[in-house]
Amino acid sequence: MFCPLKLILMPVLLDYSLGLNDLITFYPELTVHVGDSALIGCVIQNTEGKSVTKVDWTHSPGQHGKDEYVLFYYSNLTVPTGRYQNRSCLVGDVSQNDGSLLLQDVQEADQGIYTCEIHLENENRVFKKAMVLHVLPEDPKELTVHEGESALMGCHFRSTEEKRVTKVDWIFSSGQHAKEEIVLLYNLNKPVRYPQYQGRFQNRVNLVGNIARNDGAIMLQRVKESDEGCYTCIIYLGSLMFRKTLMLHVIQEEPQTTTRPEILGGNHVVIIVGMVCTTLLLLTGLLLIVKTSRNQSSGSSTALVKSLEDTRKASLESG
Repeated sequence: MFCPLKLILMPVLLDYSLGLNDLITFYPELTVHVGDSALIGCVIQNTEGKSVTKVDWTHSPGQHGKDEYVLFYYSNLTVPTGRYQNRSCLVGDVSQNDGSLLLQDVQEADQGIYTCEIHLENENRVFKKAMVLHVLPEDPKELTVHEGESALMGCHFRSTEEKRVTKVDWIFSSGQHAKEEIVLLYNLNKPVRYPQYQGRFQNRVNLVGNIARNDGAIMLQRVKESDEGCYTCIIYLGSLMFRKTLMLHVIQEEPQTTTRPEILGGNHVVIIVGMVCTTLLLLTGLLLIVKTSRNQSSGSSTALVKSLEDTRKASLESG
C-alpha cells in the first residue's frame, strides 16, 4: 500500500542528500565520429520571465578522470577554456533560455559526460542538464565506386536537438586548381535543389538525408569518370557552418570487345573454291591409285596360284 509513495520519494531524498535540489534532466546520449562536430542542446522552459545570467559547461571523462570546464557564459561574454578554446562555442540564444554548446573537431578524449548549468536572475536554483557523448573512430574520407553505379555521400551533423540545420550546400572540385562546381543547394526556408536544367550533375543528384534530423546526405547516380574528385558538404546552423569533405574515386569499366564475322571479298571466295576443287581432285586421284594397286595385287595372286597348280599336276603325271 505504501510502495508507490516510497518510489516517488526516493529520488527526491537522493537529490537532497547529494545537495542536488536543483532541477535536473540528465543522460541522453549522442554518438559522433572523431573529427565531426556535435551540438549538445541545453534549453529550459517555464522560467517565469526570468532571464539567464550565467551558463556553465563542464566535462567529466569518467570515474578516474578529472572534471574540466569546457565553456562559461557570463555578462554577455562567452569564454571557452583549456583544450576547448578553439573548438567550442555557445550557439544557443541565451535570451530564449538556450545555452546549447557546439563542439567541433571532436577528439577521442572528448568522450564522457557533459553537464550544462543555467542560472537565472534572482533565482537560487540551478537548471542542469547532462548528456553522455560517445566517440567512434574517424569516418572513411574516401569512397570508391565503379563507373555507372550510384554513390551515397553522407553528411550527418550530430545533435541532441532537431530542426537546427538551416542550409546545406554540396560543392565539387576535380583538383587543387580546378574551379569549384555546385552539386546541390538546399535552404530550409526556401527548399530549392540544384537546378536540373544546367550543369553536368543535372538529373543525377538527389538529397536523400533527413534535414529535420540534421542529415544532408546525397545520392549521385550514374557516376561518370569525370565525377572523380573532392566533394564538400557545408551544413549551416544560422551563421555557423560545419564542413565535411569526401574524396570520390571512380573505377572505369573496360570496354567489352566483340568479334564480328569478317565479310569475305571476291578474291577470298575464288581462293577457297580453288582449294576445295584441288582437294577433291587429289582425293579422286588417290582413290584411283589405291583401286589400281588392289587390282594388280589380285591378278598377281591368281597367276601364282595357277602356276603352283600346274606344277603339282606335272609332278603327279611324271610319278
